[in-house]
Amino acid sequence: MPAPRAREERRPLLARRPRGPRRWRRTAAAAVLLVEALERAAFFGVSANLVLYLNSARFHWDGQQASRAALVFLGASYLLAPVGGWLADAYLGRHRAIALSLLLYLSASSLLPATAFLDGRRSFCGEVPESSLGPACPSPDCPRASPTPYCAPTLYSGLLLLALAASSIRSNLTSFGADQVMDLGRHASRRFFNWLYWSINVGAVLSLLVVAFIQQNVNFLLGYGITVGCVGLAFFIFLFATPIFVTKPPAGSQVSSVLKLALQNCCPRLWHRHSTRDSQGTQTLPAQRSPQPGPTPQEDMANFQVLVKILPVMVTLVPYWMVYFQMQSTYVLQGLHLHIPNIFPEYPSNSSVALRAEGSSYKIPEAWLLLANVVVVLILVPVKDHLLDPLLLRCKLLPSALQKMALGMFFGFASVVVAGGLEMERLQYIHRNETVSQQIGKNVYYAAPLSIWWQVPQYLLIGISEIFASIPGLEFAYSEAPRSMQGAIMGIFFCLSGVGSLLGSSLVALLSLPGGWLYCPKDFGNINNCRMDLYFFLLASIQAATALLFIWIAGRYERAAQGHVSQSCPSRDRG
Repeated sequence: MPAPRAREERRPLLARRPRGPRRWRRTAAAAVLLVEALERAAFFGVSANLVLYLNSARFHWDGQQASRAALVFLGASYLLAPVGGWLADAYLGRHRAIALSLLLYLSASSLLPATAFLDGRRSFCGEVPESSLGPACPSPDCPRASPTPYCAPTLYSGLLLLALAASSIRSNLTSFGADQVMDLGRHASRRFFNWLYWSINVGAVLSLLVVAFIQQNVNFLLGYGITVGCVGLAFFIFLFATPIFVTKPPAGSQVSSVLKLALQNCCPRLWHRHSTRDSQGTQTLPAQRSPQPGPTPQEDMANFQVLVKILPVMVTLVPYWMVYFQMQSTYVLQGLHLHIPNIFPEYPSNSSVALRAEGSSYKIPEAWLLLANVVVVLILVPVKDHLLDPLLLRCKLLPSALQKMALGMFFGFASVVVAGGLEMERLQYIHRNETVSQQIGKNVYYAAPLSIWWQVPQYLLIGISEIFASIPGLEFAYSEAPRSMQGAIMGIFFCLSGVGSLLGSSLVALLSLPGGWLYCPKDFGNINNCRMDLYFFLLASIQAATALLFIWIAGRYERAAQGHVSQSCPSRDRG
């Protein structure tokens, strides 16, 4: 039994009476959830209006340059996730990795409010270069040389450091929080992942309702100052709660051993030459060889076999992430072409940065369109935690994490099908020339007279899918990974979600080429001559096919796990 070793690794720094361990474990988990909510509020506070910030008069980046910077930041925050997990597993430990990441987060995020005022921009970026005068362009189609964006090296460096810090926290804070409640049983771990996701969305609500509104309607200095304050408060709470945290020293990552085994199995000839060269080198210095503590070759092989089983499950989730991230791209674009009702009173000073129905005195701030999914998650997570899961547990019908993920993929499929049906209905109004004009910033969009509230079902379905796919996915990645690779596996889980987002963007770019379904050169930003409904149905087909593949892979995985349930595996920690 590995329990004595686990107790030795997880002993909290604060001495406490043995009669109340559950209360201290819950306090530690609550501190982790609060840190997560504050960090997510800061992250969304940076990303929600980053394009608007770079496109403003402070920097004069054009739309394409600002969008590229935002894409690089968001992509790096997902793709760098395995790096932070590996560093924590191999060298730092999760507690130290999170503390250092928060410190880096605090330093990098301070760059944005520092560049929000003139003196700060001059200190970090230098003087604004004067635009050179040239001959007028003879026609609107002639090419123009795009100037180098002002302050680009400084801002890109800060955004990449910020993405590295955010990705490291994303990889390690999830596992670190689950460590706090591991002694309370598997049910406590499942509840922790539910409330972790709820905390993430609380941070998103705080950011979109407060920070994004201040950035758009007051000033960016105060808005980005709040994000720095959120990170600073998260850093203080994490350090203050350190005495009650369960901490583990770095056990050494087995990533290198697994890569060697993969090379040995995939390319035996190359591995034979490599091992022969290594053995010749080591035979020349026999006195310098000393036994190193660590996993045995048998444990390396067992962990490699576990990894080979886990990765196909996680990879088949990539098409689900393609569907999931539509709510931040094509769903929003579709909503801009539906009638936006009059809800919020207008303030004259804000007319250039909000959605506004033409001829009315009401508007909706742009970033608030993303709140639909967040509200769904905030409502459904407590319902699932307090009502659905206990009921299924009493009836002994609680599905496994893989079964929940398959159900989540079905709801994602249903969401994109509903979006395609709504788009077909919207296009019928467009073809009958029944449109209403809506001003969005400086652009006018011709929308169908359908209310934007018709998008509620697809947002509701994608929110339900998030509950059943993403939360159990986190639980699966944590519980099934070898203990020495938990951080790296959690990082790979988040990295693959970023891959899904990039694949979805690539598919949109491909279909936007001449002749594609999303090629609309006559619309000037509108989509009324596009066939986005066909794009939605294509995504639904991809999701349906991979869902069937996922069910087959998950079935094999669960049958194999049931076949080995009586065997002990010292290199795995299933809580």
